[in-house]
Amino acid sequence: MTIGKFLSYVRVSTVDQNEQRQVKAIEERAIIDKWFIEKVSGKDTNRPQLQAMLDYMREGDTVIISDFSRLARSTKDLLELVELMQNKNVILVSLKENIDTSTPQGKLMLTMLGAINEFERMNMLERQREGIAIAKANGKYKGRKAIEIDEKFKGLYEQYMARKINKTQFANELDVSRTTLYKLIDEYDAG
Repeated sequence: MTIGKFLSYVRVSTVDQNEQRQVKAIEERAIIDKWFIEKVSGKDTNRPQLQAMLDYMREGDTVIISDFSRLARSTKDLLELVELMQNKNVILVSLKENIDTSTPQGKLMLTMLGAINEFERMNMLERQREGIAIAKANGKYKGRKAIEIDEKFKGLYEQYMARKINKTQFANELDVSRTTLYKLIDEYDAG
């Protein structure tokens, strides 16, 4: 692994909030080579400065954050970002949680976070299945409405096969997810 740069990602949710508390805490810990600072909601990972940092970071770099909530709101998003950094051999240090992914303790904590996230997801799916079973028993659950393969689909399918549109455009025109589109295409090809 090469010796890299110290990067820092700082985020506050609104323009009224001040990022200086985070900046000061990070500056006390390291001399930062490049800052990525933004005032935007953390509801998802589609944030300009976060994406810029992910594109900028290289093997051997260390990303320092004040706390995990600045990087991601959900455990799922956090774990995806950490995995992306690990794949690039980038170290993540969170000051508040005192986690450094280059240490055995840091790796253990991330493994535990991953296990907790998986446990939460399995519980949520179980509750969802139970709720659907109760609704079905009470005659209140009809399931998702089937999507018809109609003339619009056939026309778009022909455009797709002629490479005039791609799958994303195809799905957007039908107002369905790409996963649903794949199922519709398989169904149409089989029929």
